[in-house]
Amino acid sequence: MTRAPEQAPALGSSARAWSAISLGGERRGLWWATLLIAGIVCCITFYAKGGLNLEAMTATEMALTLASGLVIAGAVALGPTAGRVYGTWSVALLVAFTSLTALSVVWSVQPDSSWHDAGRMLAYSAVFGAGVALVRLAPERWPAVLGGLALAAVTVCGYALLTKIFPGSLVPANAYARLEEPYGYWNAIGLTAAMGAICCMWLGARRTGHSLLSALAYPAMGLLLLTLVLAYSRGALAAFALGAVLWFCLVPLRLRGAAVLIIGGAGAGAVGAWDFSTHALSAEKVGLAARTTADHQLGALLLAMLLALALAGIAIGFLTARRAPSLTARRSAGTVLLALIVLAILAVGGALAHSHRGLTGSVSHAFNALTDPNAKPPSNTPDRLTAVASVRARYWKEALQVFDAHPALGAGGEGYATAHLRYRTETLSVRHAHGFIVQTLADLGLVGLLVALALLFAWITAAGRTANPFNRRWASWRAWRGMRAGERPGWRRRPEPYTAERVAMLSMLCLVVVFGAHSLVDWTWYVPGNACVALLCAGWLAGRGPLGAGAAEKRTPRRSIEPEHARGTAARGWAWRPARPSRLRGVVAGAVIIGALLAAWSEWQPQRSEEARDEALALLARDPHRAHAAAERAISLDPLSAEALFTLATVQNVAGQTGLARVTLERAARLQPSNPQTWLELGRFDLSNSPKAALAELQAAIYLNPESIAPEEIGPPNPQREAVEIYNDYIQALRAAARPSTALNSANGSPAGGPAVSPTGTRRRSGPPGARSRSPLSAG
Repeated sequence: MTRAPEQAPALGSSARAWSAISLGGERRGLWWATLLIAGIVCCITFYAKGGLNLEAMTATEMALTLASGLVIAGAVALGPTAGRVYGTWSVALLVAFTSLTALSVVWSVQPDSSWHDAGRMLAYSAVFGAGVALVRLAPERWPAVLGGLALAAVTVCGYALLTKIFPGSLVPANAYARLEEPYGYWNAIGLTAAMGAICCMWLGARRTGHSLLSALAYPAMGLLLLTLVLAYSRGALAAFALGAVLWFCLVPLRLRGAAVLIIGGAGAGAVGAWDFSTHALSAEKVGLAARTTADHQLGALLLAMLLALALAGIAIGFLTARRAPSLTARRSAGTVLLALIVLAILAVGGALAHSHRGLTGSVSHAFNALTDPNAKPPSNTPDRLTAVASVRARYWKEALQVFDAHPALGAGGEGYATAHLRYRTETLSVRHAHGFIVQTLADLGLVGLLVALALLFAWITAAGRTANPFNRRWASWRAWRGMRAGERPGWRRRPEPYTAERVAMLSMLCLVVVFGAHSLVDWTWYVPGNACVALLCAGWLAGRGPLGAGAAEKRTPRRSIEPEHARGTAARGWAWRPARPSRLRGVVAGAVIIGALLAAWSEWQPQRSEEARDEALALLARDPHRAHAAAERAISLDPLSAEALFTLATVQNVAGQTGLARVTLERAARLQPSNPQTWLELGRFDLSNSPKAALAELQAAIYLNPESIAPEEIGPPNPQREAVEIYNDYIQALRAAARPSTALNSANGSPAGGPAVSPTGTRRRSGPPGARSRSPLSAG
């Protein structure tokens, strides 16, 4: 009895010591998780780049699919057994959208591209599912997600700025003033900076965490905003502005966030203004020698900016830690910020009102320039930041024309790249419609858009359940049953405390909004380094569920592995311990792994086919038999590829099997009848043997792609070799079909019925001038 009073303090100190040890281990775990997430995102970004290289995309898709499959299987086998599984509807609808993309190979105008797109969507679905699984396994690791994404964004944008400081060592062939590396696309690096800036606002504004990390948010914000400005990406700037406004509306830490944004923006604005005023850095096609001095000066200014912003962040953190601003000071600061915003809006409105077009005229002119398909696009200089015109209206018009021709199911996954050739009026070649909605309408029609909208609705519902952005919730369906008892179903006000986790969830929501807004006006949905960041956050939000204590997951407390005095620490919350896998959970986890393996195998086949095709062409000169076997293998690996059939026809033709070669080319045309390239290859093959058949086939190719022989493509000053060859082949077939008794001039390919064009763009004189039509119908 006399020792009892002495044991209580001993137990208390032991519990505190155990708590400190547990907290230290948790922090170390967060650091490792943060570095892991940042490393994965950086690997995806630097390896996959813009997502246009088949080999890099195949490896990226397979790695993402397999890794995500393991995470999902682990969540199924070892995750908590109690509680509702959130995010299932979002996962199911994303899988449905992926399935529709895969099924579109049946009706696609270019089924091999649809297969590639299905592989990308499989990887994206796996990443989203992994986000849902991760939050179920470790919901307390949300700081690692946002911290890792912020670190990855700073790393990627830092490299982009280094390419402008040391272009001779990193990108000697780049002639543009805009930042574009490591993606090879300036709008993608701008979007990375915009999403990273949202993470930095969370990092600098949070009340928890290490104060030094919060101070580092200031130089990180300056670096990201400078990257955003030097990318000259208007879409990324607009998306970030939308995300920042939403963040300030939803997150109560407005003054803290404003301090990070304003101070970081001031530093970035100063360096960016100097860059814009320096001709060697802001003009296109400036030689490396002329840029060297200015590049090094930019590096020195960037270093000075980062140092100054770091000192400012440390000073602000030190001052606010010693003496927090009073309520009056915070309200005064908020009033000043609102007044500045109002004054800025009035200044812009006044400037427009006093312009020569007036306010309404300026707005109307800007709208017309934005929606005019024939508007002249601005140059790749800082002037484009104040310009409104864009070529996107042209792409959107062509996408809607493709949708009008295929309204129900579209032209197939990534079918826009082939189908829009029939409707384009300019020679600029693009693969994407630069907008998710118009791209979906062109590729998958109304069915695809409806599935996408259902997915959006399901995800908004799930994310709203987690973040509760409006402090309101829909009443449960059970409330409708109690209407007679006086219950009032509907969207009720249910305010929740702004905990550290809820602020993080709201920040994730703003990040996803930034990505979604940018995807409406660009094709960054196809860039893995951008898309995977948003998919991870979207999956985390969908799978987290309500944040309230009453809705938290029930987890098994640690009992057998902790000492007796540590139970007081565990009693304050539930510590997760892997559940013992049941037979059913093991079967489901195994099925997930098998599905991931099958998906990765499917993603691998187009690349294997391409490798076999390259092998066949390499063996053609020295071993025709092995070349034929390699070409057959390429077709068996990817039976939807027209390129594989072209290779087999080439091998057969070299081997003297001309009949089989023509049959193979006819097979390619039947496989992809809406692809002008299949008719072009068949027409060129028939040119020497069957001119009339060649004429019809070349007419079909030109009908499907009228701009392939546009005057600006075949004439000076920059004639395109492919366009010149198509034009000459067509004129040759036209004359041969008109005069079947006249022998073709095989020496130079010049028909007497029209002027042939040399690859340098000058016309070869051969007889009287003939017809020069861009339409095979009028020519025929």
